[in-house]
Amino acid sequence: MSTAPGAPLAERMRPRSIDEMAGQGHLLDPGRALAQSLAAGRPHSMILWGPPGSGKTTLARLVAEHVEARFLTLSAVTAGVREIRAAMAEASDLWQAGRRTVLFVDEVHRFNKAQQDAFLPYVEDGTVVFVGATTENPSFELNKALLSRARVYMLRGLDETALAELLERALADAQRGLGQRRLALTDEARALLLRAADGDARRLLSALEIAADLADGATLDADTVAEAVAGGARRFDKGGDDFYDQVSALHKSIRGSDPDAALYWLARMLDGGCDPLYIARRLIRVASEDIGNADPRALQVALHAAEAFERLGSPEGDLALAHAAAFQASVPKSNRVYTAWQAATEDVRRHGSLEVPMHLRNAPTGLMKEQGYGDGYRYAHDEPEAFAAGVQYMPDALAGTRYYEPSDRGLEQRIAERFRRLRARPR
Repeated sequence: MSTAPGAPLAERMRPRSIDEMAGQGHLLDPGRALAQSLAAGRPHSMILWGPPGSGKTTLARLVAEHVEARFLTLSAVTAGVREIRAAMAEASDLWQAGRRTVLFVDEVHRFNKAQQDAFLPYVEDGTVVFVGATTENPSFELNKALLSRARVYMLRGLDETALAELLERALADAQRGLGQRRLALTDEARALLLRAADGDARRLLSALEIAADLADGATLDADTVAEAVAGGARRFDKGGDDFYDQVSALHKSIRGSDPDAALYWLARMLDGGCDPLYIARRLIRVASEDIGNADPRALQVALHAAEAFERLGSPEGDLALAHAAAFQASVPKSNRVYTAWQAATEDVRRHGSLEVPMHLRNAPTGLMKEQGYGDGYRYAHDEPEAFAAGVQYMPDALAGTRYYEPSDRGLEQRIAERFRRLRARPR
């Protein structure tokens, strides 16, 4: 894999062999499925799914080189039907000549269904080893037919150990990296580079190259690195997997009564550019879904937080969201209203338009009274504890059905005790 000397540092430092791939040992260590198929010289079609800078393109190139196959590349951003047909014709000619082709499709999720289907015959008969790269969840973005013919491998964002390895390699390599400059980094500069990379090898090496150009002398300090990485944001793909994963983490941290984790994920989302009002709406939902009547104040706090943010905006209003998230994570939890509502709506769909019992119907006219509307109705406030024991409020077909069974947590414990007492009264 040769690279022009004037190419960016991130391009020059691309791994030249499978052994140089950093941070993907779960795929490439001996004994792993992908490693075994490459060792046997039998590469299969695959989808490489992972965040930017995790090595998807590099891995595809290395697969082709490892098995001495022709490497063809298409970008779903720029390729159309003409380019697809040309690539398939070239691959077919090579296949007839006895040489395999690794067809790499970057941003494969951007191809529509018809374009994805165009690859299927060539993947099916082995004309190409199809390697698609995507930052989006293949389950949602790719056709089932294509997924059934390609194995999905999930690449991980690089951890600090892998990033540090790449950093040292770039500083030491005199031919491709910065080794000829004998550049030294302070501990603070090194830590800042690794933190700013946020799991992205390309971001790390690009920041290092910029910082090296800004450095005054042979030592790279934290101030110079800070200038080089200014404006960088943590990984957060609005509307993509990172978005939904972090939303899920926030919701589940609150549900799991972990205010520290809830505040962390809230900070991550706001830092990444998530719409704060979306978070506010989510907290309102959480209040009813996961706390409910165990502490009804949670809904009030969430509503007040949303109102406070609308009045203040960021960053002042962010604290109101933090207030709500921490409160919700700290109070008793109950999903009994949520499950009761699900059961009730399912019965509405299943049973259709059941009649309202006659004693519950309103009777504003004489004719309706003659028809029996309202006959036998007992006014609850005239009964002991405002409870008319034995009265049926459900349609006849659902008599006796119970959806809401309060938990023994928070305020619901008292609600449950009241129900047990009232339901024990004779009809």
